Amino acid sequence: MNRKKTYVRLLLAAALFVGSQPAATAQSVDLIPRPVSVQTADGQFRLTAKSVIGCDAASRGQADYLQDLLSRSTGWDLAVKEGARRADIRLAVDSALVTRPEGYRLEVTPKGVLITGADASGVFYGVQSLLQLFPPQVYSRERQRGVEWTARSLTIEDAPDHPWRGMMLDVARYFFDKDFVKKYIDMMAMYKLNKLQFHLVDDSGWRLEIKKYPRLTEVGAWAGPDSKRLGGYYTQDDIREIVAYAKVRGVDVIPEIEFPAHILSAIVAYPWLGCTGEQHEVPTQHFISRDLICVGKESSVRFLSDVLDEVTELFPSKYINIGGDEAVYTRWEQCPDCQALMKRLGLKKASELQGYLTNVVADMMARKGRTAVGWEEIIFRGKVSQPVVAAIWHNPADTARAIAAGHKAVLMPASYCYFDFPESTTPGEVKAATWQPAFTSERTYSLPMSDYSPASGVLGVQGCLWSDQFIHGDVLQEIPYLDENRSEQYAEYLTFPRLLALSEIGWCTNAARDYADFQRRLAGHFARLDQKGCNYRVPEPRVAQSGPTADGRYRYRLESAVTGAQIRYTTDGSYPTVHSALYEGGDVVVGSKDDFRAITVVTPRHYSLPLYSAPDYSAYAQYGRYAAEWKPLRIQTKPAPWRFECTGKVAANGTFHVTFIPTRGQNGLHLGELKLYKRDELLATVPQDAVATPGSPVGYTFTVDAFEAGTPFYIEVQANGQGGNDTAGLVFIRQD
Repeated sequence: MNRKKTYVRLLLAAALFVGSQPAATAQSVDLIPRPVSVQTADGQFRLTAKSVIGCDAASRGQADYLQDLLSRSTGWDLAVKEGARRADIRLAVDSALVTRPEGYRLEVTPKGVLITGADASGVFYGVQSLLQLFPPQVYSRERQRGVEWTARSLTIEDAPDHPWRGMMLDVARYFFDKDFVKKYIDMMAMYKLNKLQFHLVDDSGWRLEIKKYPRLTEVGAWAGPDSKRLGGYYTQDDIREIVAYAKVRGVDVIPEIEFPAHILSAIVAYPWLGCTGEQHEVPTQHFISRDLICVGKESSVRFLSDVLDEVTELFPSKYINIGGDEAVYTRWEQCPDCQALMKRLGLKKASELQGYLTNVVADMMARKGRTAVGWEEIIFRGKVSQPVVAAIWHNPADTARAIAAGHKAVLMPASYCYFDFPESTTPGEVKAATWQPAFTSERTYSLPMSDYSPASGVLGVQGCLWSDQFIHGDVLQEIPYLDENRSEQYAEYLTFPRLLALSEIGWCTNAARDYADFQRRLAGHFARLDQKGCNYRVPEPRVAQSGPTADGRYRYRLESAVTGAQIRYTTDGSYPTVHSALYEGGDVVVGSKDDFRAITVVTPRHYSLPLYSAPDYSAYAQYGRYAAEWKPLRIQTKPAPWRFECTGKVAANGTFHVTFIPTRGQNGLHLGELKLYKRDELLATVPQDAVATPGSPVGYTFTVDAFEAGTPFYIEVQANGQGGNDTAGLVFIRQD
């Protein structure tokens, strides 16, 4: 190519990258995340058994990845030729042609495919966009016969808006094996996410082999006795394999070594790490231990230094996550060593010791050319002079506090990005975290975040999959003797399709966001997840139109949220099955909203929860959020304890009001003493002796100062019907 042609091509590429709005033709290409610019053309590229993949040395890993994936699904042993000038699919790194980091240019013509990346990651993302142009069967691990392996002709110019597009996988509370971690990385990379925060350490387990401290995995990686034993860990060779696997896919694996809290597993292995020296056990149920690493002992700081030496040898990432969240400082306040250190440093509060420790470790990392990352608490607990990256998991507005203090930030607020919460409150929804409300993919997609600029200090966005729910009982745990993958299926169910929404808001500018268009494109991606062998939550059918009829009934018109899936429905309020009536279009008319239920059926074994008309509690908005209800069969005629869960309604420290509102019945509800429990720990007792009747609700007030995320909360109240049990009503909880 001569210089003039090269110059013109560079100008074209630059022009296409300047605007934040995607070209109109991008609407007709169902890629996720949405590219910056798509120009379609006539014709299509056809892959054949004789097709050759060419590459330069810098993109050889990506070429081998593509060859392996295509060969599995097509059954053809496609050739990879490094340095080939002529090839049907060519991959190359050219930072002069594609200038933005992780950017790529994809050109598809009937004659061939050219993918040019600014770097190896850019080439990989170009490959992902190409794969999304092929039929969904391209992702199958088995040969697919009778498929036309074609991709439409087009040119894509694309690059991410944010440099940090991540997921956190918690393998500390519940251990996921190496193969699942690699699959999770593969699914992240399929949608152009580039950071895996690897949560390796928590109270419930230490998952990383450290040569200098073998008891961390001999003891700290396991919980429970004999056949009920839970746990596991990754050898250092496992980690090298995972890191290498991720590198080809453009994923940076960021290890998280938690301290000063969430480190009980290490204290169990080496009791001298704690303030008391007491021998504990690795917990089999999730809770937040009050035991912290003893910052007042030089030996504890040396332990962290030794561990991080091995961690930085294993993980080449620029970032090392040091945790730092949810510390309760009682142990430090009572520890002579910690108090002596406070006195030497001139500190007034034990919480300031965390800032001191953060500085010590952040300085260690800086000397190794690394940057410390931690949960937002690391910048709110004492002054931290070394620049760090704060993971903002409460209020998105707190990014401003991080930037004002000279730090960077990544957005991962729990109410948008914690995928261990369910997507709905529909009866039958899977077991999941409940300390905050359920949220949908649309909620994730709506996360308020600014377009990236180096001056903004907000590097990007990250989702989080916590696994503490997997160790509450045995519902989510696998039975090894059955060689099952129950926990993996649950993890994927909770992650997908919300991960796809996350990928788009991390990749695109705000101006390019369009949820209706995303939803339309998403409908075709479930087949790709199926072929990839990835489980997901099947979305309910969408209501295209609905409303009352002239004769006082109610009508529904539906559309499928999954391309090619069936819709099955009932009109008597019963739960639909795969054998219920098939929806074939048009209006369905029912007596009332509650009579209609419909499900999306992908296969006879994989279908959605039903469309569900949730009760309307708007008339009770002043009383807060619905918590429970009572009916005659629940109520005794003599005082008896009534216990109900209020997790998610009690979701922070503060003052709460509980109101019992009778809605019908001839008898009043006599209410006595109310107790609030955090799991089995009594937090508050409120005396009462009152009768609630329609029009005369009864309220209680209590204060919470020991809130613990991820822990269930319960209310127990003495109640009985006065003169009988003909009483029904609702319970609401409001926080000041």
